[in-house]
Amino acid sequence: MAFTIYDACVPPLAHMLGSFYTVLTKAEAHAKEKGEDANSYLELRLAPDMLPLVKQVHIATDMSKGGAARLAGVDIPAYEDNETSIEQLKARLVKTIAYLKSLDAGKFAGAEDRQIHLKFPQAEFHFNGKDYLNNWVLPNVYFHITTGYDLLRQKGVALGKQDFLGGQK
Repeated sequence: MAFTIYDACVPPLAHMLGSFYTVLTKAEAHAKEKGEDANSYLELRLAPDMLPLVKQVHIATDMSKGGAARLAGVDIPAYEDNETSIEQLKARLVKTIAYLKSLDAGKFAGAEDRQIHLKFPQAEFHFNGKDYLNNWVLPNVYFHITTGYDLLRQKGVALGKQDFLGGQK
């Protein structure tokens, strides 16, 4: 069977969101060990002009579900972005992984050529499906997961490369 855009999209996104879940779980354990409130980590930033940890999770999940939905040609589920705890962020990751895994691989047929148009207040982007996945969705998801990892690493959470990469099958 040929490698498809579904294969290039859904499994890696679900896998990396699962890794992010593990990273947040380790952050909770670190906070407990240090006698800290893990929920105080939600506002961690690497620099004043960067988004905090909570937004890194929001964007990684939004980009994953939005990217996969657009490629499948289905409606994007809306999330409220109202999480106030690590536990709620982990639930959001689980919900997004379940959504990704629920998508019908057949809906991705021809998605590499599907036209994707994104409009923001300051810019517009036009992609075919292949470029949208490879040059927009995946880099954005990896960027925001990496930033979340880095925020927690800077806080002292004992994380290593394998935590980022996640479990191998």
